[in-house]
Amino acid sequence: MKKKKNERVTLKSIQTRFFRIQMVLIISLAVFLGVAGIVINIQFENQKRDQNLQNVARTIASSPILDNTYAKEGEQLVLREYLDSLKDSLGNIDVISVVNTENVRLYHSNHDLIGSVYDGTAPEFDKGEKEYYATNDQGPSGTQRRAYAAIYDANGEYAGFVMAIMLQTNIRAEMLQTLWFFFLITMVAILIEILVSTELTGKIKESLLGYEPDVFSVMYQIRDNILETLEEGIIAVDNQMTVQFINQAAVKMLCETENTEEIVGKPLGDICAEELFRHTLETGEKEFNIQERSLNQPDILVDRIPIREASGIVGAIGILHNRAEYTKLMEDLTGTRYLVDSMRANNHDFTNKLHVILGLIQMELYEEAVAYIENISIVQRATISKIMNMVNEPAVAALLIGKVARASEVNAKFILREGCCYSNTDVALPAESLVTIIGNLIDNALDSMNEKGADCEKPKELLFGIYSKPGAVLLTVDDTGSGIAKDDLEHIFEYGYSTKGEGRGTGLYQVKKMVEGLNGTISVETQEGTGTSFSVSFTDKKQ
Repeated sequence: MKKKKNERVTLKSIQTRFFRIQMVLIISLAVFLGVAGIVINIQFENQKRDQNLQNVARTIASSPILDNTYAKEGEQLVLREYLDSLKDSLGNIDVISVVNTENVRLYHSNHDLIGSVYDGTAPEFDKGEKEYYATNDQGPSGTQRRAYAAIYDANGEYAGFVMAIMLQTNIRAEMLQTLWFFFLITMVAILIEILVSTELTGKIKESLLGYEPDVFSVMYQIRDNILETLEEGIIAVDNQMTVQFINQAAVKMLCETENTEEIVGKPLGDICAEELFRHTLETGEKEFNIQERSLNQPDILVDRIPIREASGIVGAIGILHNRAEYTKLMEDLTGTRYLVDSMRANNHDFTNKLHVILGLIQMELYEEAVAYIENISIVQRATISKIMNMVNEPAVAALLIGKVARASEVNAKFILREGCCYSNTDVALPAESLVTIIGNLIDNALDSMNEKGADCEKPKELLFGIYSKPGAVLLTVDDTGSGIAKDDLEHIFEYGYSTKGEGRGTGLYQVKKMVEGLNGTISVETQEGTGTSFSVSFTDKKQ
């Protein structure tokens, strides 16, 4: 319950933070745009209003009816009707006034002022340059925006002027209407932005999994630090085979560079074969502990996991395991395991020998029984002592003791060549790799001598040799088995190739890869019906 409460607080906190930021930005932007729109609109309307007033005044001033009015005083009624009709058709003009050179109003929208003397501001015209203009002034109806236009008679003489007027009260009313319109637009925009920001903060909250941005950033850094400390290699690619993440362990396993920044963002094919993830991206299947042949490194096992989203597979993650490292961690247990195998084989052999001793006693051949027991003891002690003296690597010595007993079980004679001597200080070879190589070669030799169709009368002998000196190691395994056919000889180191049936064919392939990985060489000589000889050599480049 406490965890859920903290999650709700976190979600609310991040949503509130984003919402406040969005509100500040939205309101600031809306107010700025609203004020800017109002200012621009007012300026435009003022210009439009002045232009309209001036056009009306100029149109009246140039109307032929004014010429008749000045020529015939009786035409004033016609002028009044014409201008009344014109004003009614122009809803945004409040007052029209025509004044002659004697400042007498020939027409005014307020008919009571017709014939009265105009005592307001007299316009100043400069013929040819300033025949009309707009200005602010005071009149009988209050503050006004006026447009003046000069009247000229048929002879081109100045005959008076026309005023087109809008009252300031009406102008302010129009401005208030404009302000209200922009206010409504601004409020609607803010409301829409609030809805959008609410949805946006919700999406951001979901994308961050409910964490605060700073917490998410710290978690991201912690994740990177954790992944970098792992001994397993981690590599992630998108569905275009572009590397999105790789830790230092994976870099060391796959390529020569040690800078992950040089790899991230580049195609996977630049550091290894694209087959590493092709099957995973195409099928979406999870795979574990796969020995990917495209890596050409038998010591590396790969776990491949697809990354899925609603749209499908968007990438894959690979976890690279160094099998040699796993074996190294179990090095102490390895020696124990082979000792256990040795004890199991010796126990079987010991039971058989007890039966022999029991038979001799029952036959009352006591002296022969004593001699038999002494002989067995001497042989056992000699074999174990010989192996322990010639090999100072416990895991390898335990392996050989077990294999001697195993050979005895299958009626094969295990012979240690004279002069064998191995020191793990001569060449730095991993004990686990050496155990794997020797174990596979000895097992293949024992299998060869006991396969179906083997000559039962032919002696089964396995000769093993191990020699070392500073900078060099030599291993030999010879058997008296059936040998290797000429057609099979060139394929024995291929992955999956075996003459023993399905599910085999990985032992010699793995041995060859390990030997080459340790800068060694392996060779084989064989003769059908006679036997096979394997030789493995290692040299230390530092020597």
